[in-house]
Formats: sequence, structure tokens, C-alpha cells
Amino acid sequence: MMAAGGEVAVPLLGTKRRHDGCPGCRLDEANKTSTGIPYLNFFYIWIVCLTSTLPIQSLFPYLYFMIRDLKIAKQEQDIGFYAGFVGATYFLARTFSSVPWGIFADKYGRKPCIVISILSVVVFNTLFGLSTSYWMAIVTRGLLGLLCGILGPIKAYATEVCRKEHQALGISLVTSSRAIALVIGPAIGGFLAQPADKYPNLFSKESIFGRFPYFLPSFVISILAAGSCIACIWLPETLHLHDDEKVEAIDALEAQVAVSNLEGGKAKEDGDTDTSTKNLLRNWQLMSAVILYCIFCLHDTAYLETFSLWAVSSRKFRGLSLTSQDVGTVLAVSGVGVLVYQLAVYPFLVKYFGAIRPLRPAAVLSILLLITYPFLANLQETELKILINIASLLKNVFSATITTACNILQNTAVTQEQRGVANGISVTLMSLFKGVAPAAAGILFSWAQKHMTGLFLPGDQILFLMINMVSVIGLLLTFKPFFNMSSALRRS
Repeated sequence: MMAAGGEVAVPLLGTKRRHDGCPGCRLDEANKTSTGIPYLNFFYIWIVCLTSTLPIQSLFPYLYFMIRDLKIAKQEQDIGFYAGFVGATYFLARTFSSVPWGIFADKYGRKPCIVISILSVVVFNTLFGLSTSYWMAIVTRGLLGLLCGILGPIKAYATEVCRKEHQALGISLVTSSRAIALVIGPAIGGFLAQPADKYPNLFSKESIFGRFPYFLPSFVISILAAGSCIACIWLPETLHLHDDEKVEAIDALEAQVAVSNLEGGKAKEDGDTDTSTKNLLRNWQLMSAVILYCIFCLHDTAYLETFSLWAVSSRKFRGLSLTSQDVGTVLAVSGVGVLVYQLAVYPFLVKYFGAIRPLRPAAVLSILLLITYPFLANLQETELKILINIASLLKNVFSATITTACNILQNTAVTQEQRGVANGISVTLMSLFKGVAPAAAGILFSWAQKHMTGLFLPGDQILFLMINMVSVIGLLLTFKPFFNMSSALRRS
């Protein structure tokens, strides 16, 4: 039986019993004898996380053109409205499935959950690329979000598959794979969408990639997902599956005593041992941190949806008239920049200022940067491409700093044995906010294009102002009485 955070519980009486046929027990024994880093298992985790994230990141460079070609929008200004719901469907579906997938993983194992999730990417991401109607795109995207329940279980798996001293590395692999997806995903979407138009010498109009211009990026991602699904064969199961319920009850008691011993032998207060969702919802330090995280996630997702639509929209609507390939390049450059920042710059920032203190300055700088975005439409050619890459890079660096701080705030607000449930609550609420964001951004984008004149500000400026207001609200909520930053700094 595993204690909180994937640590092997110390039994009440000597050595912990090993149950024959239990995959969790076999893995515990293997980790006891092998003190090295499980590089192969970590590599499989990294690949699985990467391929499950690519369908999200690859969509944005070509979404505007896909909605246009599906002919659901009656006029050009309505494209953003319909695009928003395609972007939102995945996250809204994940909102409803996050908790059930967590329960499934706790009952039947992490590995079945991971395999089913990757298979759903292979099937429904492929079908999405073959969409011949708007509603087919909506349904396939929704089913992908509903059945890809990997986000919560993979974090638990990353800490359980290794020894305690390697757990931080396991979690960092999950984070880094998502950062790499920010680079690879937009590049795949931007460069491989509409291949018959971009590479007529390689793809004819009569081929499947010519008849389905958005199939190639989906197909490539599905091939990568199929490869990672094959890699799952060698993933060990980490969940302890004991048939004897009495033995499980004893093991659970042993785990509680072990945690007490690890904390210096002090008996926990009654309120501290209750890890129920109800009690966590009463933990204001946790819930305020979760709300902050959700608000900034809402802002980031709305920004990404708006940026992708605005960058490719016509100059007559104060857009940038970029191609899907241009947008893919901008997002990929931003992803590379964020990765370099996280590996080379961010550690020094944390060393001198801590991980939480930069949250407010990053939010302020992000707000100031976004104010300049509407004026980029006045630029042309090389000057525009250089400045839009710089602006996008800085915006994503600020977002990464804020998101990391919010994640740390959540995890320091609860004890170790409560973090699994706390992160489950966070993922559910975050998915809900991320689901609302693209739909709201798409509606607002469509409205802005229809109201370019006649108001106190041009429509594009109102668009970015409204998105900026979400970040302003998040910044204001980092102060008392809503949130106690001083207390959070002391805990961290």
C-alpha cells in the first residue's frame, strides 16, 4: 500500500507484507533493490504526456481556416463565434470526466486509464481531422476531452513509479512534456494544415490530404499517440490491488501511522486527518489559490484563442492577415522561449526571489504588454513578424511564471496526503474555466469584428481590453482580504 505522495508505507510490525500477484507490491520491491533513476519508465511517461497534449496545442494555428472551410459561418465576422465552441468543447467535456477518471484510476489502476486515454487520442483526433461538418468537429472534440482522462492519473503515476527521492523529477517530466508540446503542437498544426496548398508538389488536391485539408496534422499526432500507446505495454502498474479487504484496511492504518512517524511522531489533530472534499472546500487558503489559478487559466486560454483568430483575420478587421504557418511559427518560437526560460532563467529567479513573489510583477507586466497588441496591426511585414514574436514570447513567459506560482500556492495550502484530492478539485475547476474561455473569447471576437467603429474604442481594442480585465481581476485577488500573500510566502 502506498502512503501519500507515492511513498511506501512503513508497517506497524516490522517489514510490510508483500502480496503475490499485486503489481504495486512488485514495483515496491523493485524500487527497494534499485536505487537508480528509472529512466525508461520516465521516458514512457514523458512520451505519453506529450502525445496527450499535442491535440490541444496543434489546433489553434488552423482553427480559423477550418471553421471557414466548414461553411458554418454565414459571414466572415461569425467565424470567431463558431471557432470558440470548438476550442471550448474539449475542456468542458474534461470538466465532467476528470473526477470519474480519477476514481477509475484509483480502483482499476493507472495503466488502464493511461492506455484508454491514449487510444482515445488515436481514434477521436483522427476523426476530428476528417470532419466534414461543424457538428462532427464538435462531437469528436468533445469525445476526445471526455475519454482522455490522463491529466490527474499521470501525475500520481509519475510519483508512484519511482523512489521518493526521484518523485520531483517525475513531476517535472510531466511539466516539461507539456512545455515541449507548446513548441511541437503549433508547429505541426501550422506547417501541416492545408498541405495541398502549401506543398502542391507533395500533395495533390485529389489525395486524402487535399480533400481533407486538416487531416494531416491530426494524422501525424495520432501516429505519435499510437507509438506511445505501444510503449504503454512496458509501463508497470503502480496501484496496489489486494483482494483481501481486511488486509487493505490494515495497510491503510499502517500508512496513516507511517505518515505520523515521518512527521516526528506527533499525533495529528482530528481535523488534519480528514481529507474529505468537504473539508478541503472549507480550506480558504487552498480555495483562494485554486480560484486565482482558474482565473489566470481563463485569461491564458482566452488569450490563446483570441490571438490565433486575430492573427489570421483580415486587415479590414484590424487583424494581422498571417497564415496558419506564420501563427504556428510564432507559437512554436514562444514555446521554445518558454522552455529556455524555465530551464535557464527561472531557477535563478526562484533562487533570489522565490517562486511565489514574482506572481504580481508578472501579472502587471502581462497587463501592460497586452495593451500594446491592437497597435501591432499598424505594422507591416518584417517589422510585424519580429515584434509579434517578441510580444508572444514575453506574454507566454509571464503566463508560465504566474501558473507555476499558482500551482505552488495550491500545494503548500494542504498537507501532503491531501494533495491528490486538492489537485483533483483544481483540475475540475480549471477545466471548467478553460472550457468557458474559448467560447467566450470566440463570441467576443465575433462581436468586436462587427463593431469596429461607432463605439468609444475600436472593436479590436475593446476585445483585448476585456481579456486584460480578467488578468486585472486576478491581480486584485492576490491582495487581502481575498488572499493572504504574506501567509503563503511563510508556508512556501
